[in-house]
Amino acid sequence: MTAFLILLHVAAQIAVIIRALLRPHREPASRMAWVMVVLLAPVVGIVAYILFGEVDIGRRRTERIRAAIASLPALPDVNRAPAGNLQPQPSERYDHLWRVGRSISGFEPLGGNSGRLLADSNAAIDALVADIDDARDHVHVIFYIWLPDGNGCKVAAALARAAARGVTCRAMVDDLGSRRMVKSEHWQAMAAAGVKVARALPIGSVFAHPFKGRIDLRNHRKIAVIDNWITYCGSQNCADPEFRVKPRYAPWVDAVMRFEGPIARQNQLLFAGDWLGHVDDDLGAILDEPLEAPEPGFSAQVIGTGPTMRYSAMPEMFEALMYTARETMVITTPYFVPDESLLSALCGAARRGVETLLILPAKNDSWIVAAAARSYYSEMLDAGVRIFEFTGGLLHTKSITLDGAVTLIGSANIDRRSFQLNYENNVLLHDPALTAAMRARQQEYLDRSLPVTAAEVAAWSTRRRLLNNTIAMFGPVL
Repeated sequence: MTAFLILLHVAAQIAVIIRALLRPHREPASRMAWVMVVLLAPVVGIVAYILFGEVDIGRRRTERIRAAIASLPALPDVNRAPAGNLQPQPSERYDHLWRVGRSISGFEPLGGNSGRLLADSNAAIDALVADIDDARDHVHVIFYIWLPDGNGCKVAAALARAAARGVTCRAMVDDLGSRRMVKSEHWQAMAAAGVKVARALPIGSVFAHPFKGRIDLRNHRKIAVIDNWITYCGSQNCADPEFRVKPRYAPWVDAVMRFEGPIARQNQLLFAGDWLGHVDDDLGAILDEPLEAPEPGFSAQVIGTGPTMRYSAMPEMFEALMYTARETMVITTPYFVPDESLLSALCGAARRGVETLLILPAKNDSWIVAAAARSYYSEMLDAGVRIFEFTGGLLHTKSITLDGAVTLIGSANIDRRSFQLNYENNVLLHDPALTAAMRARQQEYLDRSLPVTAAEVAAWSTRRRLLNNTIAMFGPVL
């Protein structure tokens, strides 16, 4: 009997290893990491691979989400509007960036937009509440984390007020990230007031997830659309900056932009794909509404990625930006676990003379990610990348500014989760004025950061370097 169990275990181990080796869209390093996990921790490794080894939200969910996206209006119809201001200003220098974005979400760059960077997290919530209070037709919001705290309750109350006066309100949250709100009285109160509520990627039974898809594939988006004309994009969840579920890392430091113009329609489509992937609803009247004739404004494009979309889309966008930089590039992200090609693009920018600044939090809520990130410090510093660690809380802003002209802002981190596992939303824009505002905010972060020097990293103990490098080795499975 014992021999039979051993043979059964070895057979299961071999089967999982073969499965890992045959999975498509997987880097050799990722395959090797999983093979090592299964070999070194046979029982735990097999269970870990079953639960977390494959990027799969489940066949039924995938089919429904893709069917919902396919049912949305064709992009030429959505983008229709009086000719002229919708067309972006010609710029051969950045045309390839728009083409990368188009290849990901299918969205064309749209001109005629205006925008502003909001002062801080509380100002962003206050602006959103004011827009909800002024809404005439509809309000759509989706958040990864929505907490029943001060700011979370402000937004919930504003949606209830809007629904009471006849505005159609739809609110979606990730079922894992926003479980506290979903279980709270405020969620039920919104529904009772007429707000249509939904949970993205419902968790259900943990034991059923190996058959329904990975439990840690989440909807990480933060989107708000009001009356097809106003939209928000940034890193902020619907919560207080004190983020009381993890107070020792507070404040959470975020950046959010408020946009007016045709770009709102692209965020609308992103929201609609998520909503219709989970809810039987009719959004036809909203999606078919012609765009207003915009005033002159800057060009922008929504970049939406996720596990049911093209593999490697988000790192392609990051790398395209890094290879485009000619003078300066400033990057902020709380979670930094790059793949090899992205790390090469980042170091390559510094080596060719681009002033390349990377700002990360000094104290991270994930010590594993922080250790993995620091394993890359020596290589980046040798290439000329200037690294800073922010000391004023947990820097949660995900942003890139490029040569004083281009900005990428949104929900995506520079890590494997954002690359492969999470649904993310970002806005790429070409506007010197708004980019200058984002660059000024990044400078505020720099003023509250400590530079990381090559001498400091060289002085790290062997134990610390061994820990960082060992964790980074398993980056592909993080």
